Amino acid sequence: MKFQDKVVLITGAASGIGRSTALAFARQGAKVVVSDVQTQGGQETVALINEMQQGEALFVPADVSNYEAVIGLIAATVEKFGRLDIAINNAGIGGSQLLKTAEHTLDDWERVIAVNQTGVFYCMKKELQQMVQQGQGCIVNIASMAGLKGLPNNLAYVASKHAVVGMTKTAALEYARHNIRINALCPVFTRSPMLDQLFAAKAGMEEQLKQVIPMKRYAQPEEMSSAILWLCSEDASFVTGHALPVDGGLSA
Repeated sequence: MKFQDKVVLITGAASGIGRSTALAFARQGAKVVVSDVQTQGGQETVALINEMQQGEALFVPADVSNYEAVIGLIAATVEKFGRLDIAINNAGIGGSQLLKTAEHTLDDWERVIAVNQTGVFYCMKKELQQMVQQGQGCIVNIASMAGLKGLPNNLAYVASKHAVVGMTKTAALEYARHNIRINALCPVFTRSPMLDQLFAAKAGMEEQLKQVIPMKRYAQPEEMSSAILWLCSEDASFVTGHALPVDGGLSA
């Protein structure tokens, strides 16, 4: 198993890409720390891992926009498993409304930036402190194809995901000499509760967005988790500072 006994922390692991990634790491023998603000979903992810009888799982509820909560999350991980080998910073939210820039509400801006941008910074800050002590580590930040290009009526989300890509590249340069690799994944629209909320906000959007993707379908969470595991594997041992699009050809 590629990740036998590796300690993996995944935020936003109650559903979607986060849950799929937690299950994928567990199948490869990892010890997985599942974190989310959604307690029920997080506990369900842990239960699914326990049913597999592969790997090991711990649920730690945490709001990544709260620095003290992130400190506690990393501390709980190290207390339970003694180290932190891999971190997947996946927790993220979309805006509550689809609005043009001049109509964007301050509350929506601050809420999205707090989770998607500041939350990733908080997590990386504490994860890197632990990984530097260990002399190795791997981080994958979940950005978006919206971190590589514009997306109308989603200013805060696009800004936050561009920031994730920028933070990833900067930190990768800073910590390469510490044997810590840091990459970003840039998914296209992937089947998840957050995508379902987007479709519910505007009639006809589901079909409209699908037509934008050259492969004419939405991604499945498992297609993203496969890419994440590759980025964390020895097969990608010389890959750092990269923003990897997994987008059905959208960025081609």
